[in-house]
Amino acid sequence: MSIKDIADDFAALCKAGEFDAAGAKYWSADVVSIEAQEGDMQRAAGLDAVRGKGEWWAANHEIHGFETEGPFVNGDQFAMIFRMDVTQKASGQRVQMDEVATYTVKGGKIVEERFYY
Repeated sequence: MSIKDIADDFAALCKAGEFDAAGAKYWSADVVSIEAQEGDMQRAAGLDAVRGKGEWWAANHEIHGFETEGPFVNGDQFAMIFRMDVTQKASGQRVQMDEVATYTVKGGKIVEERFYY
């Protein structure tokens, strides 16, 4: 599969709300996920840690709606735009979030995801 094929399929799964399926299909065993914030969730390394980060996020946010845009491919990377309307369960605060995610692919798997917001 080419990077474009991987990016297109990953994006289609995300657009359908199948974020877990996208990760299960494309994350490498040693994937690294990097957030644009400090704290416990800033860097998760390894498949179990990245899955756990996603599970934590889903458990702590109520999703009212989301949109995706992309993918935008360049070399061994692709980017996507995510727009989300969520309520943070701990605070009850409803927020609209925009973020850009970049994904680096090696050997047909995503080895790094990096989020910008």
